[in-house]
Amino acid sequence: MLAAPARFSDLPDYAFPRLRKLLDSHAPGGAPIAMSIGEPTHAMPPFVGEVIAANLQDFARYPVNEGTPELLAAITAWIARRYGVEVTPDRLLALNGTREGLYNVAMALCPEEKDGQTPAVLIPNPFYQVYMVAALSVNAEPVFVPATQATGHLPDYEALPAEVLDRAALAYVCSPANPQGAVADRDYWTRLLRLAEKHDFLVLADECYSEVYRDEPPVGVLTVANELGIDPERVLAFHSLSKRSNLAGLRSGFVAGGPRAVARMRQLRNYAGAPLPLPLQRVAERAWADEDHVEASRALYQEKYRIADEVLGDVPGYVPPVAGFFLWLPVEDGEAAALKLWREAGVRVLPGAYLAKDAGDGNPGKGFIRVALVANSDEVRRGLGLIRDILYR
Repeated sequence: MLAAPARFSDLPDYAFPRLRKLLDSHAPGGAPIAMSIGEPTHAMPPFVGEVIAANLQDFARYPVNEGTPELLAAITAWIARRYGVEVTPDRLLALNGTREGLYNVAMALCPEEKDGQTPAVLIPNPFYQVYMVAALSVNAEPVFVPATQATGHLPDYEALPAEVLDRAALAYVCSPANPQGAVADRDYWTRLLRLAEKHDFLVLADECYSEVYRDEPPVGVLTVANELGIDPERVLAFHSLSKRSNLAGLRSGFVAGGPRAVARMRQLRNYAGAPLPLPLQRVAERAWADEDHVEASRALYQEKYRIADEVLGDVPGYVPPVAGFFLWLPVEDGEAAALKLWREAGVRVLPGAYLAKDAGDGNPGKGFIRVALVANSDEVRRGLGLIRDILYR
């Protein structure tokens, strides 16, 4: 369950360069179907072009570091509508993509020591690789905790030894989870927040997939923390327009936390960050204020959930995702399955091992492939049919 820190030179390639090495020397066995990367293909909001055109001259100006007052007001209003929590602008930082925030939060807030020891950063396994690199960048120990079927595909941090929890400085949680699609409910957040209070660590909630869901909107960490009266400085929530609004290329998101924590992240941005250009901040402002395009996109994902259930519902081990737009499909070996799909049908998926780490008890992603439901419904149906016929028959 635990792993010693690695040097940057020891890090494996990022998932997608690894995938290219695995597949690209082989010809596809059919017209390629892209199901490996979580890049939305649904329509962007219709106002994007007009907002950029109306503010084109502002590309000549340096952007506002923390986000324009109008953008922060739009984010504040969205948090109030979505989560029922009143957040003041000093608790927000507009991000140039949430990857920036998920990395820089460790740079800004992880202590050099905790009680005279190397601090630990708790990370779900499988995980988004930036969590691990953030921990290594501050000389903390990344602690990889299995997020498997046995734990509801969320990390069971309560199961860690007390001596590890006492060294913990930060704990990352992705909900809805990438790649498994699991959602942290009120009970999960409550237990984690109480654990964080007991052992004095920060909860970092990566909620970038929060607006892509099957039935009910996932509860957010801000809601639960507010209901419990948790100190706002203990929780930071990260959100993005990439998945919510199909604006992956805009590179726009935000972090919400306590005013002292956010002030430290803003200060780091002053020296080492790249604020979002002003015309793009205006687009983000409009996007957070509009729900029509979000609902239309969500309906398309819900249709693809139904297609996945129809095509793969009788596959042993298939778990319908509650949220997000990935399938986490069981196979004997993820690399072998990905290569077989590419060579026989041109279907491009990601081996689950590329999203996880062998932390002493095996790689929990080895027996899976991640399948992205980002193409149109017809293409998704065709790709899933080929996956079923090639891997499960």
